Amino acid sequence: MSLVSLTKIRSASQNSMKRAISESLGLIDYSFKNKVINIVIKANLCYYWDYSTGQTTDPKFVAALIDLIRERVSTNTDISIVESDASAMKCKHVFRMLGYEQLAKDYNVKLVNLSEDSCEIIQVTAGKQSFSLPVAKTILQADLKINVPKIKYTMDPIKLTCALKNIFGCIPFPRKFRYHPRLGEAIVAANKAMPFDLCVIDGNIVSGVQPRRLGFVMASRDPVAIDAAAAKIAGLNPNRIKYIQLAQQEGLGTTHCVEKGLPLHYFEKSYPRKNLEKKLMGSAYKGILRLKLGQKMGLE
Repeated sequence: MSLVSLTKIRSASQNSMKRAISESLGLIDYSFKNKVINIVIKANLCYYWDYSTGQTTDPKFVAALIDLIRERVSTNTDISIVESDASAMKCKHVFRMLGYEQLAKDYNVKLVNLSEDSCEIIQVTAGKQSFSLPVAKTILQADLKINVPKIKYTMDPIKLTCALKNIFGCIPFPRKFRYHPRLGEAIVAANKAMPFDLCVIDGNIVSGVQPRRLGFVMASRDPVAIDAAAAKIAGLNPNRIKYIQLAQQEGLGTTHCVEKGLPLHYFEKSYPRKNLEKKLMGSAYKGILRLKLGQKMGLE
């Protein structure tokens, strides 16, 4: 069984986030190695939504994590925040609009668009599907890879976006919809090709029927275990989410976890899921309009 920790962020301040991250890592007995030189942080920057929507990773949360890393490893640690272009999102815009350009200047870290990085092709299978996935050199050369996702309920067949799905975003092809007919297998394949070492969930603001501040951090070395726990918080049954079950079958982790810190139901009861399906269906047309607006503004 894998350890999954859950801690409370006492306020929205960066120092409070840092304390909660530190406590969460302590509960899973995680410590940074002193000889780590190159670190990759994969935030969830899926679109131009501000962190206050619960859709994207808060730059203050990433800054708090960087503070903790440099405090415990070295002030000279080379840190890269990575993302890749998508069909309706360009990194050059999202880094600027969501505050990551300023973060990079303030903390002397790199912003890497994986879609512009050189890659190595990795052959991998998931279920009965075979994939040839390009993996960026920034990820391949990293000594430590940290996944910093959000918990998001979705209407599409995968139901949940969290740790495993966030690594799918590392695939450098902008038009990732090519994988949608076999999305579950592609998510698992991406995690097999690009295994990350640590997952730290930014649960300060979550996305649901409306954004809500729940104020928590989750941490685990096991992406399957933390996704299973995240699914429960979102009111979902992880045993009914096919790609999580496939990830377990493929050896990426286990859905059986040992909870450390606060119990899951502490936050599950507050997750904004009531009538969420109707809300998401009603917003589908708005999503199409946003995409068209982005194209007109030159953001596509």
